[in-house]
Amino acid sequence: MVTESFLPHMNGVTGSVLRVLEHLERRGHDAFVVAPGVGRGRALAVPGRSVPSLPMPRYPAVRVAAPPVASVARTLRAFRPDIVHLASPFVLGWQALLAAESMGLPSVAVYQTDVVAYTERYGLPRASAIAAAHVRRLHRRATLTLAPAEAARRQLEGLGVDRVAIWGRGVDGIRFSPHRRDDAWRARVVPATATGDVVVGYVGRLAPEKQLEDLAALRSLPGVRLVIVGDGPSRASLERTLPDAEFLGALHGDELATAMASFDVFVHPGESETFGQTIQEAQASGVPVVATGRGGPLDLVRSSVDGWLYRPGDAADLRARVADLAGDAAKRRAFGEAARTAVAGRTWESLGDALLAHYGRAGELHSIDRSLRVRVWPRPQVIAAGVSAPLWRRYVALGDSITEGLCDTSRMPVGLHRGWADRLAQLLASAGPRGEGAADFRYANLAVRSRRVRHLVDEQVPACLALRPDLVSVLIGANDLVRARVDVAAVADEVEIAVRRLRDSGADVLLATVFLPARTAAGVLARRFAAYNARLRTIAVRTGAILVDLEAVPELAGVELWADDRVHLRSRGHRLVAYRAAEALGVPHAEQLAGLDEAFHTDDDPAAPGTWLRRDALPWVWRRLRGRTAGDGVAPKLPAYVRIGPAAPHRSSLSQQ
Repeated sequence: MVTESFLPHMNGVTGSVLRVLEHLERRGHDAFVVAPGVGRGRALAVPGRSVPSLPMPRYPAVRVAAPPVASVARTLRAFRPDIVHLASPFVLGWQALLAAESMGLPSVAVYQTDVVAYTERYGLPRASAIAAAHVRRLHRRATLTLAPAEAARRQLEGLGVDRVAIWGRGVDGIRFSPHRRDDAWRARVVPATATGDVVVGYVGRLAPEKQLEDLAALRSLPGVRLVIVGDGPSRASLERTLPDAEFLGALHGDELATAMASFDVFVHPGESETFGQTIQEAQASGVPVVATGRGGPLDLVRSSVDGWLYRPGDAADLRARVADLAGDAAKRRAFGEAARTAVAGRTWESLGDALLAHYGRAGELHSIDRSLRVRVWPRPQVIAAGVSAPLWRRYVALGDSITEGLCDTSRMPVGLHRGWADRLAQLLASAGPRGEGAADFRYANLAVRSRRVRHLVDEQVPACLALRPDLVSVLIGANDLVRARVDVAAVADEVEIAVRRLRDSGADVLLATVFLPARTAAGVLARRFAAYNARLRTIAVRTGAILVDLEAVPELAGVELWADDRVHLRSRGHRLVAYRAAEALGVPHAEQLAGLDEAFHTDDDPAAPGTWLRRDALPWVWRRLRGRTAGDGVAPKLPAYVRIGPAAPHRSSLSQQ
């Protein structure tokens, strides 16, 4: 774990790191911390290494460390980690990321500090662009980024960061609890508090990015007493701005929990929060929250249920929301109870286990990255279920020879082919509801060998729309990419046109990336295929298509899955594609079904007669010289729907409608 902040400086980053370390120890994992050191020779309180650091100007409690990459790499090499966890990385985290890359290690970057917003708040507008560029560069290189809330994820994606998952923060519901409320504490801290006065509290760092000067809007609010818990560079100026407030300094442990539970209302004005841990602690304490409607609070506060979100920057709205709760004790109790219930399941144990799952996903993604011959943006994702249960009843497959099923002769009459789309249709039919109408799953396959993307747009999509499907698969583009000259961007743009037309009709679209065998000759095309696939991933995000990222399935590159003609899949390859597509579509137990199917099949595709040169290569060259393709004069094998029954395993069970 490489962290930009650690003990003795206690903040949200340090607190999260300590909680993660505790969880890793409970689960039997070994952890080693690399953190900025404070003072010469001062060791960390946990197994790890402190690196030389300097205090940040205007905020000396924050230390900046930038050891040489080689130095960090030596530390990693000595510990031999499985994964590198970067806690709120920026300077030290960047060095550690480069060190992890040099050693071939996966990395998980936890986005916890909005550095861009901080530079703006500290009056450094020119530094904001530099900070944004660095955040983008760092998180694009990390194997996986974890954002604490949806707003932070959108911010990162807006910067061009891919592979962003949500990982929130846990809260100690035992320490932070309503039973900690202490009227004696209230009387001691705010001695002039009248019986009916309402204590409005803030807990956190006193710094410009927290926008605490906005709390001046609460001055002269009848019956309201403001209490500020925390310390930082803005304390002196805030004491002048808020002369009626009680400033208690930094509190920790049970003393902090008592203060939190003794508030009547918790207020949080900062607009640059990626999460808002103190908001969760207030909620666990049964205290309603008034927070700005931007950033992390959007995921934590349910406005009019357990608190209020006010319009960002609107001081009058902030005052009105606090006044609303200050004047209604019954509403405060109801909001507080709802808040306590909302955070009951957000334990550090559950969040720790979720983090371990993210580590596992980062390992999978790292394996995919290492298998790719070309690095093009954006990167592949781990294929995951797109929906919870497939409910489609009309499925149409579009594409070229791969979707037509060439070379998949498993259990088919001579001259006929099955293909991954036929197999997927059977899986979807079998996964559908049983009982009356269960057999009414309809499937059409409009794919034709040698077709290019212009044929998809001009021929296949119009014919598909006439069938009014609710699911369409699109796997096409390889025939465009193997041409001597090709504009990859233009080809992808045509695919997007097709996908948008299908989506506008109301159909779901399963969009597949293209792939190559692991042969030396195929390496010439690798960069084109990677660039095209990168654009397909972006198209899937923009159009809401379900992506089956076949480029991210390393097994498909294995030559043993490719037929004797070297350009099509054999039956085993089609089975793999079908089950990965089923997994992306949320077919229950698709992975287990794939293993069972494989166990029941011996891939006995007979060897094709003749040599590859005479049988496949020379005819292809002859057709190209004559301006012809193998698909000339070939009609789709299923131009109209066929019905598929849940138990129908082969083409013999398909009945033409």
